[in-house]
Amino acid sequence: MNSKTKLLLIYCCLLAFLPSKAQVQASSNQWAPDLGNGNFKNPLLWGDWPDPDLIRVGDAFYLVTTSMHYVPGCPILKSNDLVNWQMAGYAVDRYDEDPRYNLQNGNRYLRGSWAATIRHHNGLFYIGFCTPNWDKEKGHFSICTAKDIKGPWTRTIFPEYLYDPGLFFDDDGKVYVAHGQQKLYITELNADAKSVKTPQKEIYNNRDYPYLEGSHLYKVNRKYYILGTTGGTKGRQVCLRSDHIYGPYESKVVINDDHTYPGNGLHQGGMVQLKDGSWWFMIMQDRGPIGRTPNLEPVTWVDGWPMLGIDGKGVTNYQKPNVGKTYPITVPATSDEFNQATLGLQWQWNHNPDHDKWSLKERKGYMRLHASLAKELTTARNTLTQRVQGPFSEGTVELDISGLKDGNIAGFGIFQSPYAYIAVRKEGDQKTLLMVNNGKTIDSITNFAQRKLWIKANLTHTDFLASFFYSLDGKNFISFGNKLKMALGYDWTANRFALFNYSTKKEGEQGYADFNWFRFTGQNSF
Repeated sequence: MNSKTKLLLIYCCLLAFLPSKAQVQASSNQWAPDLGNGNFKNPLLWGDWPDPDLIRVGDAFYLVTTSMHYVPGCPILKSNDLVNWQMAGYAVDRYDEDPRYNLQNGNRYLRGSWAATIRHHNGLFYIGFCTPNWDKEKGHFSICTAKDIKGPWTRTIFPEYLYDPGLFFDDDGKVYVAHGQQKLYITELNADAKSVKTPQKEIYNNRDYPYLEGSHLYKVNRKYYILGTTGGTKGRQVCLRSDHIYGPYESKVVINDDHTYPGNGLHQGGMVQLKDGSWWFMIMQDRGPIGRTPNLEPVTWVDGWPMLGIDGKGVTNYQKPNVGKTYPITVPATSDEFNQATLGLQWQWNHNPDHDKWSLKERKGYMRLHASLAKELTTARNTLTQRVQGPFSEGTVELDISGLKDGNIAGFGIFQSPYAYIAVRKEGDQKTLLMVNNGKTIDSITNFAQRKLWIKANLTHTDFLASFFYSLDGKNFISFGNKLKMALGYDWTANRFALFNYSTKKEGEQGYADFNWFRFTGQNSF
């Protein structure tokens, strides 16, 4: 063996002990639940992944969550060990049933997909969700099907309204959905799960469990189990049990604990069995304006009841599930250099996008947002968003504003109600740098002559405050405006980083803004 070969072998051995790119990112750049020593910590995802439901198909686990008005809808994640997750796709490309999803003649904030349920049966993936009743408007239920978790998905909209659905395929070939709020129902579907066979039948109503919802249905040892939540944000998890699908059902509280985030209890989620026979539960916990975060809890069967956590308490650090292998530390993607031909799965639009007014190809390596006509940010199409994260997170963009036209407002910030951002507004030939907090201009710099600028927003779960900065060179950042007190004016959906370009004038619709990249920095500890 010559010296060059020896050096090459030594180099390869050293590489084997170095952390992977994903491990480096996870350990230094955002929250990662895998502690690297065989244990994990909760929450699994320190961000808004609400109403989780999950399944196991072979060696893979799939998790689906609520996304409401954001598009694409029904985010799906994949894992091989229940701890390390990555995005796999979405079940809904867009919502075509109402022009308000295009922000035309109104909006559909908080509508879209609620409380998704996921199952796999005879080679097909099924995802169901409800679009809620709203004032005098009747909601509906949808089933999406696909052979591959990545799609394409086919959506069927039912005339029936099945609130907070739990889809279930029985071993006798029958298909059911458990649904409802306090009054719970069972609706039988046809074999293809695309239409109702037997209308809903009430099966449970207990005033001791106000607003019991989030039902998921299982069959274990010939008994039917419905797991749901009562009490909302401060809630607890309830299990119903019966020998028959239509009852009668007896009940038991299987966890009532808020010690990991005092005031907000563990509530609502789904259960899954591993190949080794063990059971685990993915359950969420509201963490204010940063979102509803999934926690992973072991399940212990006691007298035929699935009890969550250990001794009635949710776990903070615990041994990872036994899946027979060790998998690399991975986390869902965040940062984006915009150098791919397709948009990264971390991104969702605020309502349906206008696909003619955004591009990753017009200027290679940039996300180009053409301006759409809007009065202000909440009515602007093609606002591109992704989740903020706790306990701390920061997003930074590099923005080229040389393509703006009269009336354009292009920038970056935090979106919810209230929202705040830093942007450049063009009026005639003049540009102005603005810091806007919930529609009010807090600070401004006129005659802004820069062709390019950098904008940064960061936030913390301590008091839920966000701060905003700009830079003229990408290195030295200047605090601008005031702090945003993050809140949940759009209930049950968290704050998000947002990139945007809209125009208050018709003549500005030909203007565009070029985002070179979005870079995320987080914190991997409490």
